[in-house]
Amino acid sequence: MLLRKYLLVTESQVSKCGSHIVKKNKGRAILYPKRTKYSKYRKGRCSRGREPDGTQLGFGRYGTKSCRAGRLSYRAIEAARRATIGQFHRAMSGQFRRNGKIWVRVLADLPITRKPTGVRMGRGKGNPTGWIARVSTGQIPFEMDGVSLSNARQAATLAAHKPCSSTKFVQWS
Repeated sequence: MLLRKYLLVTESQVSKCGSHIVKKNKGRAILYPKRTKYSKYRKGRCSRGREPDGTQLGFGRYGTKSCRAGRLSYRAIEAARRATIGQFHRAMSGQFRRNGKIWVRVLADLPITRKPTGVRMGRGKGNPTGWIARVSTGQIPFEMDGVSLSNARQAATLAAHKPCSSTKFVQWS
């Protein structure tokens, strides 16, 4: 189910949208765009200033806010989502399945290229190997609802260890 441009993730499944593909790779779900205008992009710079879009809680009561700008890989996003869901399942068993929801508000939509090892310089750009998402300062990558404050705080702490950027826990007031 696609809400605006954000993904709603419930339980241990990743929702399948018209513009995104979920690919099962050795038991892991990989979420990436179905099509892009170009197959290779430039990395670009992550904006260090605060952007107004995505800095407020929009769906859930709790969330994690990034403290600095950076890039999140598709593996880090999936690992943080799984850590959050695992924490909820351990703490709340059946209650999360009925009431709990997690929103992933970032999508890894920029391809990253890499040249194979042992290849000499030149001869063009390498092949796409993965996907990243740019995260600006103050942006909220994950939101959650339907859980208690203590469980949400523990899940946010576990999820904060997965990406290589500093985050803090925010609460709707």
